[in-house]
Amino acid sequence: MDGQVYLIRHGETTWSLSGQHTSRTDLPLTEHGAEQARNIGRLLSGKTFTQVLVSPMQRARQTCELAGYGPVARVNPNLSEWDYGDYEGRTAAEIRAERPSWDIYRDGCPGGESAEQVSARVDMILAELRPSVGQVAIFSHGQFLRALAVRWIDLPMRQGSHLGLDTGSLSILGFEHNNIETTAISLWNAVSNDLFELVRPQHGPSKDR
Repeated sequence: MDGQVYLIRHGETTWSLSGQHTSRTDLPLTEHGAEQARNIGRLLSGKTFTQVLVSPMQRARQTCELAGYGPVARVNPNLSEWDYGDYEGRTAAEIRAERPSWDIYRDGCPGGESAEQVSARVDMILAELRPSVGQVAIFSHGQFLRALAVRWIDLPMRQGSHLGLDTGSLSILGFEHNNIETTAISLWNAVSNDLFELVRPQHGPSKDR
C-alpha cells in the first residue's frame, strides 16, 4: 500500500505560546509561527500530494499557505480543533486547579465536545482516506491531530494523552511494510533539522505542488 498521511500542526500563536486552549478563537500566527510554517514549506519543497486538507481556522490556513500549499488545499470543517467549550482560553494548570484529574481524551470539555464526538469526527476523516490513501497532507491542530493518530492505529481515544505535539511540527502516518491491514506511525512530532532530514525529498525542488 503506497500511502502516507502527513500531519502538520499549525505554527505558533500567542495562545499556544502561553498554553491557553484555543479552538473557536480564530488567532493568527505569530512571526515565529509564520517562520515555522515557512520551514515546513522548505522541508516539503518538491513534495506533491494527491490531497491537501486544511482546517478552516486561520492559523491552520496561514500555515498551509506559507508552506506553499494554499492553492491546492481544500478546507474541511471536520479538521477543526477540539471544541474546548467552557475551557476556551484557559490553561491546563487553571483547569486542573479545579479538576485535578482532568484528561481531555477521557473527560472532554463542558460546553464543548466530548471525546466520543471528536472520535466520530476523526473516524469520518479516516473513512474518507483509507480506501485509497495516496499521499495526503493535513494542516490542523494539536489535540485533533493526536486524536487522528491514535485512531489511525486503532487505539482508543484515551491514548491521545500520551502523544505530545509541538507547533510547526510534522508527523507521518503510514503502513507497516506497505500492508494496508497494519497501520503505523512512521514519524512523530518532527521539529528539529536532524529529524526533518529523514523525510526531505531526495529529488530536486519542483514548482508543481
